[in-house]
Amino acid sequence: MAKLITQLLALLILFIPSLSCPHNQKQALLHFKASILNATAYSSTKNLLLLSFISWNTNSDCCNWDRVNCSSRFDSRTVIALYLHDLVFLQPSRLTSTVLTPLFHIRSLTHLDISWSGIKGELPGNGWANLSKLIHLDLQGNSFHGSIPSQLFHLRNLQYLDMGVNSFQGELFGDGLANLSKLVHLDLQRNSFNGSIPSQLFHLRNLQYLHMGRILCEEVGSTKIPKEIWNMTKLQQLYLPGNNFFGEIPSSILNLKELELLDLSTNKLSMEIPIDIGNLSNITNLDLSNNKLIGTIPSSIRKLTKLQSLKLHSNLLIGEIPSWLFNIKDLEYLVLGDNNLTWNNKANIVTKSMLSVLSMKSCGLTGEIPHWISTQKNLTTLDLSQNQLEGMFPQWLAEMEVAVIILSYNNLTGSLLPRLFDSQYLYALNLSQNNFYGELPNNIGNATELSFLILDGNNFSGKIPKSISINKFQILDLSSNRFSGELNSNLFARFMDVSSNNFSGELPTNFSQTEVLLMGENHFSGNFPRMLTSTSNLRYLDMHDNKIIGELPNFINQTSNLQVLNLKNNYLQGLIPDSIFNLSKLQILDLSSNQLVGKIPAKFGNLVGMIETADTNSSSLYVAFGYGHSLYFTFGYGQYDFISFPSKFGDLTVNWKKSTQGLPSDNLLLYYFLDLSMNQLSGEIPTSLGSLKALKILNISHNNLFGMVPASLGDLESLEGLDLSHNKLSGSIPQSFAKLQELTILDVSNNKLTGKIPIGRQMDTMNNPNFYANNSGLCGMQIEVLCPEELPVPPTKSAQVEIKETWFLWQGVGIGYSIGFFLTVGSIYLNGYFVCAPPPNCRRQQRR
Repeated sequence: MAKLITQLLALLILFIPSLSCPHNQKQALLHFKASILNATAYSSTKNLLLLSFISWNTNSDCCNWDRVNCSSRFDSRTVIALYLHDLVFLQPSRLTSTVLTPLFHIRSLTHLDISWSGIKGELPGNGWANLSKLIHLDLQGNSFHGSIPSQLFHLRNLQYLDMGVNSFQGELFGDGLANLSKLVHLDLQRNSFNGSIPSQLFHLRNLQYLHMGRILCEEVGSTKIPKEIWNMTKLQQLYLPGNNFFGEIPSSILNLKELELLDLSTNKLSMEIPIDIGNLSNITNLDLSNNKLIGTIPSSIRKLTKLQSLKLHSNLLIGEIPSWLFNIKDLEYLVLGDNNLTWNNKANIVTKSMLSVLSMKSCGLTGEIPHWISTQKNLTTLDLSQNQLEGMFPQWLAEMEVAVIILSYNNLTGSLLPRLFDSQYLYALNLSQNNFYGELPNNIGNATELSFLILDGNNFSGKIPKSISINKFQILDLSSNRFSGELNSNLFARFMDVSSNNFSGELPTNFSQTEVLLMGENHFSGNFPRMLTSTSNLRYLDMHDNKIIGELPNFINQTSNLQVLNLKNNYLQGLIPDSIFNLSKLQILDLSSNQLVGKIPAKFGNLVGMIETADTNSSSLYVAFGYGHSLYFTFGYGQYDFISFPSKFGDLTVNWKKSTQGLPSDNLLLYYFLDLSMNQLSGEIPTSLGSLKALKILNISHNNLFGMVPASLGDLESLEGLDLSHNKLSGSIPQSFAKLQELTILDVSNNKLTGKIPIGRQMDTMNNPNFYANNSGLCGMQIEVLCPEELPVPPTKSAQVEIKETWFLWQGVGIGYSIGFFLTVGSIYLNGYFVCAPPPNCRRQQRR
């Protein structure tokens, strides 16, 4: 027996090496690890990566490594699955697609997941053909660009392919798409492909999941949803949002009897919702929002007994909201707002559904907040904004533990109930543009999850409760109320708007994480706080119309990400610091109506943010900062949905083209603006200002500037308004101004300018005489004053003598001719040539 055991152990020892992963596959994985670590050697995430690969070493079997799975065959083991997702979170990414090359040597792979790993570059064109056994390939959430390699279309065993959330370009597919006939799951969302969706796609009859949301670049234009879609009869989930599809929803879509989820949102679809859409009996999630659909809500929807989510908002639907919607038992998510729908306020609603999300924005609700909503015990989100609701905030709603409450733009009144803030679930509260009044409850800090508090445009008053400093706000908007007292220095908010109140005292200083800080139109006083300028995250700072004194400090350049700075109408003194040019992202600067002295710094010409126009995709502060007045949350099946807050930050009030206007906050970064007017600046205008070619408005009026107007200002190719009035400028207006093709306002009044006003292009339209008034000697067609060189040339002395002699000559001829004529006639008369005819009766007497 002992001999037999010994022989078995010997055999086992001989057999053990064959149960380890192959040497070449192990080396390929170690090569991949080395590539990753080398690329991230100096990154902050290197230690985390080391932990991810801590089990990957030369002394162990790669089949036992983390993120690696091997086959379980008795005779041999090979690597069949790699779970390499979420490896790196780098901004910007340092990993390039070349790190994938070692993986192409592992020919036994059936499952490869490298999603959300921060890899950039084009996918390698070669190597994919080696992975002929691949069944599952997940590349989502990287930064791949370029076209899809043709070798991918030869992976005939692929059943799962996810290339979504990248930057792929070029034609959507080649002719090899038909080779992927086994595909069950295809995700291409959020790329930038050209052309239309190829018809071959709709012959993939085994597809059960298809996500093609926002896959076409904007230049492609609009197209229709292909009617061939009915071929994919096994489809269970179909996502086609954000592709500029127009026309009607094809009736062929009703052949997809297995469909459980249909998302056609954010297109340009028109016509009516198919009347028989209720025949899709397996639908649980239907999203037709953000289109141009017309007509009424089809009654056949009541047949969708499995329906859990219905989103029809932001269309052109009409008619009364049917009460039978609330009888769909499984319905959890109902969003109907922003249509032309109406609500029967007399309807007796007895709901069978138990909603978690209800949005009836702009649906014509009147009276008090409907009491039947109190029966929805699972409610997490309620949006009744932009209606005509009246009355007070109901006690039953305060007790419901709702996470998101949006009641903005109504006529609600009363004070806020303390019970509302005892909730541990309250996450967002938007009550803007109502008639609420009174002080905020002292227990507001008890709502520790509260991240969005928007109360602008009400009549709240009193001091801000100290407990509010406990909260970590994403958005805190208290603007346009009657709050008073000092502002709590420990307030924390990523976006904070406390403008248009009666706050006083010195400026708070603890805003290290704040990105948008609006404090204008209050009574803040004191010097510009040093700690405020050391907030590297600050991008938008507005403190206009306060009582800030002292000099603008040199350390302001520490706010290196600042894009908008508005300090107008304060009491700032001293020089404009040279260090301000270090604010390389600054696009809007308003220092008007202060008491600044000295010269305009020549280094203003180095403000990079005013030299080049920014990416228009980042024109919104909300986009640029990664957060809008929108609340993102998870619902249902793990997809991300959102409820938009109707309110927004107040417009930036500026002197725009000779009038006070508000630049809309949602497009603020489309503007480039420099206003130094109403100060005591002196010296010459620096020629370097001509480098700020992105500027739309330049206003340096009402100062003590002197000297010539620089010709370089004619290089401001984007300039729409230029105000140089009320200075001591001399010389002429440069002819280079004729190059300003966008110019609509030019004011040079009240200076000492002389000479001809330039002509050509837009300068020919600058014809308001008030904008040239009170100068030393301007002339030109614009003010209908002839320049000296345009006046008639006075005649010389010799010419005058010649003209006089000629005049006398012709005068003599005229007189002589007249005298001669009368003498001749008189002579003829006297000689009897002219005899008067006798009267008729004279002849009768002679006959007698």
